[in-house]
Amino acid sequence: MKVIERLLLDAGISPIAGVDEAGRGACAGPLLVAAVILRDPFAPELAKVRDSKEISESMREELYDVVVGQAESICIIEIPSSVVDERGVHAANIDGMRRAVHGLTISPKYVLTDGYMIPGMGLPTLGVWKGDQVVHTISAASIIAKVTRDRIMREMETEYPGYGFSQHKGYVTSAHSKALQELGPCPIHRHSFSNVAAVINTLE
Repeated sequence: MKVIERLLLDAGISPIAGVDEAGRGACAGPLLVAAVILRDPFAPELAKVRDSKEISESMREELYDVVVGQAESICIIEIPSSVVDERGVHAANIDGMRRAVHGLTISPKYVLTDGYMIPGMGLPTLGVWKGDQVVHTISAASIIAKVTRDRIMREMETEYPGYGFSQHKGYVTSAHSKALQELGPCPIHRHSFSNVAAVINTLE
């Protein structure tokens, strides 16, 4: 399954950066993008690293520390909900991916991204379908992005109590929808998302 990285490494193309995001589909909270360069994507310590959506929250926290320990460079970009509203989630995501790669302390020779190729990168880049499932470096980036965002959303529960951010992390659930209806949007809700906009319209 991890053929792409092996082919690149066997061809002498290194270092490789993996890029992924967390929070794209959430209606509240920031969009997080992470770029990661691993010393050795096939190190045995990374054997359990996989798509962050496939593993439990406690395992993600454990693997976060493993990835940090095995990384040569990590860059995390936090894009607030206001920018997502202003730019649109896709444009904000692509821009965040560019910024994350260029924020690495080591310049990669090749960039692998989850799903979308990044235009204007200025580096060899490949968008990999379901990349967080088939590329070690993208899986590592997905864990860094997801854990970082989850920690932020747990903090937001304290700042904006009643919405249940520590449980659903800003994604649309029945509990979140009920709280949104009862309390109205808070400053970290994305007004451009249809469910949030619908609540705003009822309040006007």
